Amino acid sequence: MRPVHFISGLPRSGSTLLAALLRQNPRFHAHMSGPLAGMVDAMLGEMSGRSEFSVFITDEQRQRVLRGLFASYYGAEFATDVIFDTSRTWCSKLPVLSELFPDFKIIACVRNLSWIVDSLERAVQKNALSPSFMFNFQTAGTVYNRTEGIASGDGILGHSFNGLKEAFYGEHARHLMLLQYETLARDPARAMSAVYDFIGMPLYQHDFENVQFDVSQFDAHTGMPGLHAVGRKVAAPERKTVLPPDIFRRFENEAFWLNRQANIRGVRVV
Repeated sequence: MRPVHFISGLPRSGSTLLAALLRQNPRFHAHMSGPLAGMVDAMLGEMSGRSEFSVFITDEQRQRVLRGLFASYYGAEFATDVIFDTSRTWCSKLPVLSELFPDFKIIACVRNLSWIVDSLERAVQKNALSPSFMFNFQTAGTVYNRTEGIASGDGILGHSFNGLKEAFYGEHARHLMLLQYETLARDPARAMSAVYDFIGMPLYQHDFENVQFDVSQFDAHTGMPGLHAVGRKVAAPERKTVLPPDIFRRFENEAFWLNRQANIRGVRVV
């Protein structure tokens, strides 16, 4: 089977931009978050003890079934040498992935949490007439309710943040690299060079002035047009936050990956 690597990490932290850049390399397939992680979860559940037939399923069979799921999903129509699958869930699945692909790499995109919350709230306000899937299409609430929802353990930010910490401090951290949004947006050449070095592939000359990626149909369906829009030129525009000061300050010190002393596994942070 072709090499399979993973893009994961925090929302609104550059994973779509990273995939758009990787797609420029004809040897790579990459895309925005897809269904495969959920399919893996479903299959694991169906092969678990909740089924009376689980006594007939060995771990070797579970491995074959899950590897077969990847091989079937990324069939012959994906005529590339390397696959990158994207999901925020993958950071919490390192033990599973290590059983399936011993040499896999996972690139986790990270960003200052205050600006992630700002980016999500900005998207909500921009699409004020189109309720969002992130809040179950509910129209009531304030920025405070929305922040509590996304930061909770089951929320889009809280769940991925907890999964990131699990991967960062866990015994499979050797498979992990953290790519900061600030690095990718301000110094994309350095960021991509680090990615290629991490996966052990020869560097490709990417065009940072002409990035193309369109998933507008998906965004419109979720009620947030433009959520995954990628600018043609890689850049880090300066802007003021739309958040109240107390919400912005709440997350200012949550970037644990910047604490070198806490990086007990020696995870590469770019």
